[in-house]
Amino acid sequence: MTPHRSLRLQAKRWVAPSLVGLMLASTAQAEVVHDALETDHFAITIERVANGFANPWAVAFLPDGRYLVSERSGELNLVDSDGQTQVLEGMPQVSQNSQGGLLDVALHPEFGDGEHDWIYFTWSKPEGDNSRSALSRVKWKGDSLGDVEHLFEQDRASSPGRHYGSRLAWLKDGTLLMSIGDRGVDPSRAQASDDHAGSTLRLTETGEAPGDNPFVDDDDTLDEIYTMGNRNIQGMTVLSNGEPWATEHGPRTGDELNQIVPGNNYGWPEVSLGNDYSTNEPIGVESKPGMVDPVYRFDGRFAPSGLAEVTSDAFEPWQGSLLAGGLGSQKLLRLTLEEGQVADEELILEGEIGRIRDVRQGLDEAMYLLTDGGQGSLYRLTPTQR
Repeated sequence: MTPHRSLRLQAKRWVAPSLVGLMLASTAQAEVVHDALETDHFAITIERVANGFANPWAVAFLPDGRYLVSERSGELNLVDSDGQTQVLEGMPQVSQNSQGGLLDVALHPEFGDGEHDWIYFTWSKPEGDNSRSALSRVKWKGDSLGDVEHLFEQDRASSPGRHYGSRLAWLKDGTLLMSIGDRGVDPSRAQASDDHAGSTLRLTETGEAPGDNPFVDDDDTLDEIYTMGNRNIQGMTVLSNGEPWATEHGPRTGDELNQIVPGNNYGWPEVSLGNDYSTNEPIGVESKPGMVDPVYRFDGRFAPSGLAEVTSDAFEPWQGSLLAGGLGSQKLLRLTLEEGQVADEELILEGEIGRIRDVRQGLDEAMYLLTDGGQGSLYRLTPTQR
């Protein structure tokens, strides 16, 4: 399906409710960069909340209205509601090589009760000339970080620089999904059941494999593995109905949207819808018994990163849709799901703010976008008030 801005006439334009009372973060210092940008259902306003980040990767929202923003360099930033930032001390030294560094950030589902005030983060852990995708957590002290606890690292170190995956998403049962890419050198690792590369993992809050993971009774498969055959997932979210979904970097023109189902094999590299970057020849076959076809293939070279479900009352016509960010494409797409399939696609942004690394719904019911680059920014997206 080709991305588009809808040309359909709307019989009645939806009017956004006022966000007054919903906004937890002050808009006083935010810079409006786009006003009344038209979409199918309403116009949107985009504000720059904070800027000056060096290759930021993820944003998380503290209950008091402040933000946490990770940078690949290894810095975790605390951002006040007026856009002022400070670097939090105490994070580990990362392997900052190409795509590596400090990556995703997620708060414990019960964050705010004192006992569970944990910040979870993924990172490329250095090991000599190599590195591993790793998961750690650190206790939040209100304005500073406590001691870091290392929870998990993939079973083998690899040449640094590519396909770390590293998105996190909490399931409804309190377990944590973590993606690990194929590490970019030997794609066949994604089909090796004794290798964490090219998979999604399901872990407890302390980094162990739950006893009901799909392969715990299979001596040939690592217990943490939840799905296999995943090239490089960089967008992942759990819908309000409990279903995990992910956007995945395929080879050239083969980027995918998948529903993550325990035990599934998504085919890479035996199955793909993309081509080799050098020869432009197809990689693998388009479908194979025992392997799951993608729910959706993005048009062209989308380069997905960041995925969120819209549940906000402020975006009522978008409720239940997915917002998917794109890096090289610089696109934000809205995907309408119906019975587990993509029924429609709407192009929301294309180049207006640059490479989109992360997409999140905030506690204030606004949508937030984090852009990649040497001068990355955090943006807030709201319906334009008429």
